[in-house]
Amino acid sequence: MKQVVQNFRDGELYVDDVPSPALRPGGVLVATEYSIVSAGTERSKVDLARKNLVAKAIARPDQVRKVLTAVRREGLQATYHKVMNKLDALSPLGYSTSGRVVAVGAGCEQFAVGDLVACGGAGYANHAELVWVPGNLCAPVPTGVDPADAAFATIGAIALHGVRQAEVRLGETVVVIGLGLLGQLTVQLLEASGCRVIGVDIDPWKIELAHKSGAERALLRSDDVVAHTLGATRGRGADAVIITAAAPNNDPFVLAGELARDRAHVVLVGAVPIEIPRSPYYEKELDVRLSRSYGPGRYDAQYEEKGLDYPIGYVRWTENRNMEAFLDAVASKQVRLNELLTHRFALDDAERAYDLLAGGGAARFLGIALCYPARPCAPRLETIPSELAVSPRGRVRVGFIGAGSFAGATLMPLLADLRGVTLTKVCTASGLSARDAAVRHEFAASANDPEAILADRDINAVVIATRHDSHAALAREALARDKAVFVEKPLALTRDELAEVVVAARRNPALVVGFNRRFSPHTERVRRAFERRAGALVIAIRVNAGPIPAASWVHDPAAGGGRLLGEGCHFVDLAGAIAGARPRSVRAVGIGSADPASRLRDNFTIAIEYADGSIATIVYTSKGDPALGKERIEVFGDGIAAVIDDFHTSTITRGGATDRQRTKQDKGHRELLARFVAMVTLGGPPPISLADLEGSTLATIGALESLSLGTPIEL
Repeated sequence: MKQVVQNFRDGELYVDDVPSPALRPGGVLVATEYSIVSAGTERSKVDLARKNLVAKAIARPDQVRKVLTAVRREGLQATYHKVMNKLDALSPLGYSTSGRVVAVGAGCEQFAVGDLVACGGAGYANHAELVWVPGNLCAPVPTGVDPADAAFATIGAIALHGVRQAEVRLGETVVVIGLGLLGQLTVQLLEASGCRVIGVDIDPWKIELAHKSGAERALLRSDDVVAHTLGATRGRGADAVIITAAAPNNDPFVLAGELARDRAHVVLVGAVPIEIPRSPYYEKELDVRLSRSYGPGRYDAQYEEKGLDYPIGYVRWTENRNMEAFLDAVASKQVRLNELLTHRFALDDAERAYDLLAGGGAARFLGIALCYPARPCAPRLETIPSELAVSPRGRVRVGFIGAGSFAGATLMPLLADLRGVTLTKVCTASGLSARDAAVRHEFAASANDPEAILADRDINAVVIATRHDSHAALAREALARDKAVFVEKPLALTRDELAEVVVAARRNPALVVGFNRRFSPHTERVRRAFERRAGALVIAIRVNAGPIPAASWVHDPAAGGGRLLGEGCHFVDLAGAIAGARPRSVRAVGIGSADPASRLRDNFTIAIEYADGSIATIVYTSKGDPALGKERIEVFGDGIAAVIDDFHTSTITRGGATDRQRTKQDKGHRELLARFVAMVTLGGPPPISLADLEGSTLATIGALESLSLGTPIEL
């Protein structure tokens, strides 16, 4: 299928052929008929992408701070690769579309094939021929509404939520500052609500349109706006001011403070620096409100991705219900879009649409629609050959399922650099990220369904780098198809999943899990120091992990398993590798419920007892300062003390003397992948025994059980 994409590093924008998205539970596949190019949000995104790296850094100081934190925590080289991987990635554009449902996922039975729907959401309702959209981001289009008008629903919901934030009533006077597309829609919605509307803009053409949209008065910014507003309100001022402008300074906030009556609402919908002059806002006790996108539910993964609706008795107007209300207003002619849809372009001419956006005042525009060909577009297993593939055919022919940031920044480059490896095919559910990975890492093809890799007899090695909840099932299936399997940690999230993978691995033992830290040269050095020990070891591992956003899928028990399963497994395996014995029991404790961090379960300690009497403790925390470093491992036994500091330094102390070795940070990724390739090439045993994989995974699952039950778990 065709999709509009942009390279964030150089800003290049074009229409590309990419695999179509896969049908997933909780959403529908929609064949797009129209999509709207946003003159605000999308122009800002495109303009930022077209800046050079220095200008990008100046524009996004928050991202620069994150990079500096990553450098302190992970080192310059690793951070550089991650940043370049993100910059080079292709980005989708678009967030407001309409089209026909062509397939319905489980849990979305309120829709049927053939339904005309409006779709919203960046990353979902893209400028693409076929899109997968979660159910709560789709709204049925009323009979008689033109699909081109329906494509405005998401942008209309933004305007409608701004009106709701203003809490205006029949007969009240509202000033709308900024009469672009959002402003014009806001004017019409306010007029439909029985409000008197005054519009303000710097463009005479938009002033003229505002009169047609229903504004009682429409004024240039250079007019005496304050006098006109006071005259229209008997000297009282506006009951509310809604800022829909995009401005480089705080002039709209200054003006709003002058126009508003005592204790009025000032609502920010547009992109304006939040620099509020104290005097008028303090003296009038103005209520400043931000309008968050389409309404309640936005940015809530439980609502948007999992389809959990808010009860209508508690949240009347969610983002989905705002989309429905806007479409109803279009159907009843309370909102009129014929004057606002100023340009239409075929999808193949999308570059012209964005050139129009970048042209500034050279051409007048508001709503810009992309129109899609009226040809059948159905879900199918799809593979797109890559004309850029130049890798020679090797004995290890790899298919990747998943192409996230870790896969793109670490696994793919390392594998491509190993002798005898061909990156054959990459698959993702979105399709675009698969195409992006294929081009950047020189895969021979990209695909939209794991079956395209599992059924490919030419592929003899599969790398699974998807979200954690799919690891076990994909690994089990790939092993059953006689593929060698490298699955990123964790191997499984439950005992049942683990048992099924173990059964498959006993039939086909070519299974490797991404427990890389045991293959670091520093770990090998410490293990050698204790290889002739006579007694048990005491192992202490401290992980200063830092926080990740609370909304991240990693914290989701179903999708990510939480940080104990998702990352804690690394250190459970590392402790077992150093001890060289099977875990016998495990106990975990976490921060109590009085601490807000306890909800995320990313502050805990794990104590493990091994069959040979060795013991290990793992302290994992998100509360530390990143300047300290992330990982420190200490091992004691037989009068020897060993320390690994962030996998760039290891020291062995014995007999009063300390031997220190320092390298570039090396967590063992390359060595583990090299052993995986050797296993496939030579047919030898896997680098980690199945017993160790099972023991480490079982101990990690047991630690989570202990954390919940408050008791030790016998393994």
